[in-house]
Amino acid sequence: MTNKKGIIFFLIFFLTNHCSFDNKTGIWGDAEKEKRRISELEQQQKNIIEVEKIYSSETIYKKEKLLSKNIILSEAKKNSSWFMSGLNHQNSLGNIYLSGVDNIFLKKKIGKDKFEMHRFKSPLLAYDNNLIFSDDKGTIFNVNEFGKINWKKNIYKKIYKRIYKNLIFSIYNNDIYIADNLGFIYAINLDNGKLSWIKNYGIPVKSHMKIFKDKIFLIDQNNKIFSLNTKDGSLIWDILSISSFIKSQNLLSLAVSKSGDLFAITSAADVYKVEAETGKIIWSRNAAGSLYANATDFFNSSEIVLSEEQIIFSTGTSLFSYNNDTGSSNWKNDVSSIDTPIIDGKNIFIVTSNGYLVILEKETGKIISSSNILNILKKKKQNTEVTNFIMGSDKIYSITLNGYMIVSSALSGKPESYKKIGGSNISPAIINNGKFYVLIEGSKIIGFK
Repeated sequence: MTNKKGIIFFLIFFLTNHCSFDNKTGIWGDAEKEKRRISELEQQQKNIIEVEKIYSSETIYKKEKLLSKNIILSEAKKNSSWFMSGLNHQNSLGNIYLSGVDNIFLKKKIGKDKFEMHRFKSPLLAYDNNLIFSDDKGTIFNVNEFGKINWKKNIYKKIYKRIYKNLIFSIYNNDIYIADNLGFIYAINLDNGKLSWIKNYGIPVKSHMKIFKDKIFLIDQNNKIFSLNTKDGSLIWDILSISSFIKSQNLLSLAVSKSGDLFAITSAADVYKVEAETGKIIWSRNAAGSLYANATDFFNSSEIVLSEEQIIFSTGTSLFSYNNDTGSSNWKNDVSSIDTPIIDGKNIFIVTSNGYLVILEKETGKIISSSNILNILKKKKQNTEVTNFIMGSDKIYSITLNGYMIVSSALSGKPESYKKIGGSNISPAIINNGKFYVLIEGSKIIGFK
């Protein structure tokens, strides 16, 4: 343990003293500064991989519970677009209409993935029957439902080719807005991929993106929450919160209420409610629940889900419900979701990284059911993790690290079937127009119906 702490301390010291960035807003800057910045980015990405291999703060949940009450689900709703992470401003997924997953109608390699950090990708986007996604070289693809490329776009100079790029997207008013882990933020036309504007803010973006009433909302690596103008990327307001020492690769969450309030969670485990128009802080709370110095090292959270008067989200250790108006705690349960909690009716559905499908009461946080869904796999295939899940027409579809899709009943909480899909997902699955899409390793996109 002493050696581990020593290594962690050394890496923290190294990262915090060797990862400065050019804060100027010039697009590319002069050549020497650009070369130094690229070298720092390369070193930082290597160090993040090594530190995350050494240390993790997640707990392990291993409890099974028989279903204690009947589950009532809403009627599955069909959607024809997926414009942002979390589907909508409230990250409220619910029961989405899915025709099925028996038939593969799309399986195609598009783009290139060559970096070890390729698992950390933002969600696919969809509109009509077209899909938007990127590879880890920073190329953005617009393809139709059969994988035919409508257009592709890469704005990066060749000098950046050795840097892993994680692009974050939102579609708004016929433009795609993109932010990345290098500090670039830009907009391109949805129809043809032409560049509308580009800004270099110099600090990597570390959150999903929300756009509301011509304002872009993001959180950067230093835990600065900020708002930009959609017309030109100019800064409207920012909030500088407490930074964390180690920079995890997990994307932080943002949500916007129907009344226009912004909710954000930083890597220091601080939850904020902010006036989206002005940037005024309404309240803030800390979800770490620990006084230990490393309580927020590698802190990660699911998307914040806004449901009526509740804010529900998961960290690496617990599931939380806060009061929307006051920020006071409604309840906390020591079980953690690998992905966005799904709320349908009076129930919350989560899946843990080690494969437990857990159903909870939304009002109290009490566990109704818990089942180990990995047990349905053959014995030698059970030593894996769940990386992503989604609800489609009363079923929970979970993707595993070793490339399986496990189908479970949302009514019983029990696994029913599974199939090999060919590889681990590197981007959360989405459902659009009744079809299931997932991007797997090797930059392969698969569609089921």
